[in-house]
Amino acid sequence: MRVRLEPSGLGFDAEAGTTLLKSAEAAGIEMPSSCRNGTCRTCICHLVSGSIRHIIEWPGLSAEEKAEGWILPCVAEAQSDLTIDAPQTFSVF
Repeated sequence: MRVRLEPSGLGFDAEAGTTLLKSAEAAGIEMPSSCRNGTCRTCICHLVSGSIRHIIEWPGLSAEEKAEGWILPCVAEAQSDLTIDAPQTFSVF
């Protein structure tokens, strides 16, 4: 599945069974992160389009935030092609 990051325009392929954060890092894209377990919210981003699945039952998001499209890439897997509003990302290559 293909993931596009806005506003940078960077993109990467997300492999099944791999979190968005790990897939981005494998592609040389740096996203803010800290705990990597869905509690600190450092990596919070807005899902513009597509479908994800959080790999933990209740990540550090409120029900309202989830309904508004906020996701935590450190514990989210792509279920389709995605566009994510992630303004603090950059390429390390």
